[in-house]
Amino acid sequence: MELGKIFNSSLIYATFRSATPIIYAALCAAITQQADILNIGTEGIMLIGAFMAVAVSYLTGSWILGVLVAMVSGLVLAMVMAVGNIKFKSDICAIGMGINMFALAITKFLLNAWLGQSGTFMSPEIKSIPKVHIPGLSSIPVIGDIFNDWYITEWLVIVLIIVLWFVFYKTVWGLRLRAVGRMPLAAQTAGINVNAMKYQAIAISGLVGGLAGAHLSLGYSTMFVENMTSSRGFMGVAAMYFGGAHPVFTTIGCLVFGFTDSVGARLQANGVPSQLVLLMPYVVTIVVLAISMATKMSAEKKRKSSLVTH
Repeated sequence: MELGKIFNSSLIYATFRSATPIIYAALCAAITQQADILNIGTEGIMLIGAFMAVAVSYLTGSWILGVLVAMVSGLVLAMVMAVGNIKFKSDICAIGMGINMFALAITKFLLNAWLGQSGTFMSPEIKSIPKVHIPGLSSIPVIGDIFNDWYITEWLVIVLIIVLWFVFYKTVWGLRLRAVGRMPLAAQTAGINVNAMKYQAIAISGLVGGLAGAHLSLGYSTMFVENMTSSRGFMGVAAMYFGGAHPVFTTIGCLVFGFTDSVGARLQANGVPSQLVLLMPYVVTIVVLAISMATKMSAEKKRKSSLVTH
């Protein structure tokens, strides 16, 4: 096995390309986590978004409409979670798992009833998200290969990371959101409408989750496959824990998944058994969760010991 065929400049873009859907999913979870709401339903929101993006793009010939409808679909599912958890005090994990199962069932049903297919839907009439070609980069060795011809949503996720970091840590709204997540009673005493902030966080996360699905089906690929999210939503939640719901650190966790996926695909092409390659992302998920939980427990232990000391 030649390592040069596996670890080369194209691996950088392959890593980012594989990580992008997970980054969107992780940011979806990070937004709600700032309000202390664990968005287990990220997987289902992504799946609904992926289906609606392909269906609308196919039926209308517009990828823009496909993306917008996917985001609205994600918003609708997210608000179902919000009402169930905030108004009716239902367990958020139970609602999230229900959303995931519902999304799996409804997309399978609509694929057959609406598009007349089962399993996989592909068509040349599906309009994919366009790529951005920068002429000046083409002549630059290595740099041109890595950064040129990215999909619009791949550039957009970088903008989204920066925007969310700024909103979380540099705006009054972000301060209130974090206050609601960490000290809801104190936030309420300070005059912050806790429930309204939680509704807003879940609504925004639904839009981002729908966008995650749209990128997966119209950018990362140009098709819809039953259960095509393949646990990317759960990987996003794991990366969110790894990064402490911080947009930048969360993205680093996603890049670990993207790197594993990209290397795994190249290893498989070089004769490594497919069973081992398919196992790698799930092993990495467990490792990332273990590291993040151990770090969190260590920090909590230090915090408690410092309180006792003082």
